[in-house]
Amino acid sequence: MDEALQEKLTLCKLAGINKCYDRILDTATSGQWTYERFFNGLLDEELLSRENNRFSRLCKKAGFPTVKTIDEFNFLEAPFIPKDKIIKLMDCRFIEEYGNLILIGGSGVGKTHLSTAIGVEACKRGFSVTFFTAASLGNRLVEMQESLALSRFIDKLKKIDLIIIDELGYVELSADTTQLMFQIFSERYEKGSIIVTTNLEFKEWAKVFHDERMTTAIIDRLIHNSKIITCNGPSYRYKQKIQMTE
Repeated sequence: MDEALQEKLTLCKLAGINKCYDRILDTATSGQWTYERFFNGLLDEELLSRENNRFSRLCKKAGFPTVKTIDEFNFLEAPFIPKDKIIKLMDCRFIEEYGNLILIGGSGVGKTHLSTAIGVEACKRGFSVTFFTAASLGNRLVEMQESLALSRFIDKLKKIDLIIIDELGYVELSADTTQLMFQIFSERYEKGSIIVTTNLEFKEWAKVFHDERMTTAIIDRLIHNSKIITCNGPSYRYKQKIQMTE
């Protein structure tokens, strides 16, 4: 590619074509492609490049602890997880419908992996996602309140298509944090999707939120238009560790 063409592609922000031009040109020449096929080949590469860049950008903004995919989850090692229901969720239609997902189960059964995998798939499909543990979200809300930036932070969260709240129940929340968390659930009611992973049955949530009325209000908003999947089984993580040491 000559410098003049490269400059034009850069000016037009066609980075995908800029990167693949020589390769596509060689293929088109050897394959005797028509001009139309050559042009389509370049556009396909540009669209693919933009899609990959968008996915990378959304994944980075999501703040996943690690990027996990559904292909990496071994359902054979966790037969208590309803694979058909999880796979169905991968189309992310529940996000389009402002639905929620609640994964209930003990530690190490794969809840974080599954919620992250759904979040990663959502990023691939162009949805905005953000990941928190319940403790980190609570701390962040308190920090934002103390710095008088709470309204701005909540407004920012309103624009997110999917919020993942991991490990609800592992850490008790203060009364102030509970009230702030309630705002998140209330603001997203029928306006945005939430995935919650928890080790507690609903009847035990008052241990986390302390206030019975507040807990009832949170559960009421969360379970409406939601899918609830119970993952009762031995620790998937512990089983993997034992297999590695054998």
